[in-house]
Amino acid sequence: MTEFSFYQYALIGLIFVWSGFVRSGLGFGGAVLSLPFLLLVHNEPLVFLPLIAVHLLVFSSLTIALNNRGTKSAGKGLSTVDWPYLWRILGIMIVPKLIGVFGLLTLPPSIMSGIIFTIVSFYAVSYILDKPFRSNSRVVDGVFLMLGGYISGTSLIGAPLIIAVVAQHLPKERLRDTLFALWFILVTIKMAAFIYVGVDLQLIHHLWLLPCAAVGHIIGLHFHNRMLQAETPVFFRLLGVVLLVISLIGLWEGLA
Repeated sequence: MTEFSFYQYALIGLIFVWSGFVRSGLGFGGAVLSLPFLLLVHNEPLVFLPLIAVHLLVFSSLTIALNNRGTKSAGKGLSTVDWPYLWRILGIMIVPKLIGVFGLLTLPPSIMSGIIFTIVSFYAVSYILDKPFRSNSRVVDGVFLMLGGYISGTSLIGAPLIIAVVAQHLPKERLRDTLFALWFILVTIKMAAFIYVGVDLQLIHHLWLLPCAAVGHIIGLHFHNRMLQAETPVFFRLLGVVLLVISLIGLWEGLA
């Protein structure tokens, strides 16, 4: 178990509130929009990735179950997850995902942190310019899905590339829960690899970080309902600026 100072505990708790909010509010980004902040507090990706993974497993499965129960009680037989589409894209992503998992477990933490900050910087610029990744052909779809699977395997931050494809083929009412189901499967693979090689899952920290993430999750659920009714490009631009600053600081510290 990794020990932290008091101020580190406080910052990590706040970041996991933010992580829970982003995950339930957007359907993605719990890792990509929180990991750069966490690495500035403590620059060890393998300390935080198991924590983020367990939170995703808990809250994604809970959200899908509750949403589908609500759909059935309302007399609608349609699942909130598009399972046929999910299995189709998973077949494209699975091999790069496994390659990425292997890369995570062999690269030194300092190199992995640099890769993470670099990837997040590209995502941040796309948010600032309001030019998110877009796919216009089946070939590009396949490339984005394979790259997203690989990056997801290395650091759990491949979501923007995957969403560039998925968001074009699913209605927004089914997008978040389909993504949650996809993340659940991908993260289960990552957790199995962690357990197999003996990575410390930081289990004691779940006792206080799960409630932090739960607070953010509840807030994010309300935000998601508003997001379904309106576009919020200003929010993403501001988010991009913050992420870019954090990533540049992280890269500078790594080089220093």
